[in-house]
Amino acid sequence: MTQVHVLKVFVGQDGRGGNPLGVFLDAASWDAEKRQRVAADLGFSETVFVRDAARGELWIHTPAIELPLAGHPLVGTSWLLRREGFEVSVLRPPAGEVPTWVDGDDTWISARPEWAPEFDMRELPATSDVDAHPGAGPDEHLHVWSWQDEAAGDVRVRVFPTKMGIAEDEATGAAAIRFGALVRRPVTIHQGVASRIAVRPHDDTVAIGGRVEYVERRDYSDV
Repeated sequence: MTQVHVLKVFVGQDGRGGNPLGVFLDAASWDAEKRQRVAADLGFSETVFVRDAARGELWIHTPAIELPLAGHPLVGTSWLLRREGFEVSVLRPPAGEVPTWVDGDDTWISARPEWAPEFDMRELPATSDVDAHPGAGPDEHLHVWSWQDEAAGDVRVRVFPTKMGIAEDEATGAAAIRFGALVRRPVTIHQGVASRIAVRPHDDTVAIGGRVEYVERRDYSDV
């Protein structure tokens, strides 16, 4: 028996939204096959398996595949490690070193856009078109968006990463990193039900940040 911490990442300002995340803090001995089996069993869009909490070393799995980098898992794990007494300034997923910090209520990471999965990014005429979009086929990474308020930098987004085994993501940090590299300006992404992702592009990296909330600690029997 072990325990999984369940969080919500990129929670909206009204307390709604946020992408569920499972984090195992004691998974150093788990091989890739076991991690993938557990991630599929839990069914979160991503699950994190921490190898070394003090060094921020971790693995990330969707229900279908392992990822070298993902946004909401890194933001959520950074927040959780600090909550558990680990003052990490760098996370180490397979992609490479990812700086992390806290600013007010938001936890941030900064990563190279090319480390994130690629998405088919399609701008639609209006936010109503985004809201009405029927979704993606079985083997796509589809990102649809429209300006909600271009002058203010507010963007309405939906993401359908079906290739990863996810029909629709509530808040997609990796897509936000790619989007920041595309638009090259600070924006606030409004995704899913009510999630919020702050995006700040820099020279070679894109920073993303948002609020994290703790949901529960759950006993978990290995499958």
